[in-house]
Amino acid sequence: MEQLSHAITAKSLSFGYKNTLVLDQINMGIEAQKLTFILGPNGSGKSTFMKILAGLLTPQKGTITMLGKDASKLTYPERSKLVGFLNQQHKAMFPFLVEDVVLTGRAGFINFIPKETDKAASIQAMEKAGIMHLRHRKYTELSGGEQQMVMIARILAQNPKILLLDEPTTHLDIVNQSRLLNLLKLLVAEGLTIVAVMHDPNLAFIFGDDFLFLKDKKIIRSGETMNAWDIEFLKTIYHGKLQSIPHNGRSLLVPY
Repeated sequence: MEQLSHAITAKSLSFGYKNTLVLDQINMGIEAQKLTFILGPNGSGKSTFMKILAGLLTPQKGTITMLGKDASKLTYPERSKLVGFLNQQHKAMFPFLVEDVVLTGRAGFINFIPKETDKAASIQAMEKAGIMHLRHRKYTELSGGEQQMVMIARILAQNPKILLLDEPTTHLDIVNQSRLLNLLKLLVAEGLTIVAVMHDPNLAFIFGDDFLFLKDKKIIRSGETMNAWDIEFLKTIYHGKLQSIPHNGRSLLVPY
């Protein structure tokens, strides 16, 4: 039986493209109500792993359990109420207004016509994401960073219990990166479980609660004897010239 502390569990999970194995016999648990970052070198399979968790790719072997439910048996409405997913890349849509784009996040709840509860959830999501001033703008006319925050609001409108985010700080300047990551911390404090792929380990170490590393087709944790930000551990992950700088009881990673 899945541990109650785990929102997501993967058992014997394997996946590959044609003859290339990307993930091999992965076993891991992601704790509930924490902000967990997935880190690792380029090409290590982070986005592939996230797409499997989101249900966009089917594992060749193994199982995924989400909040005690077999992910492979979830219907679309069930999954949309349980999990919200932000892809690394999203195409510009037709020139819909921002409020209409956010409202599409309620698709799993709407039968024919959006109810007042759906509209209220969308407004609340825009307020949380700090984009109410964009409400009547056309989505296609926004900057990449603004579009990213609209997509965040669209996911929040679902009211999911788990958020899966693939590179959520893409297109965001440093101030909006901080604003988004502080929002994620707030959402975790409100009871959500958030899993995010990050390219920048420093942002992860500043804001994260837990850290998983993908390398050589496996999930790796730092273990009980060292922290995720310990330089000797990180050198085994990234294989580069690295040094660490102490910061708020943790360390930041600097190449040289």
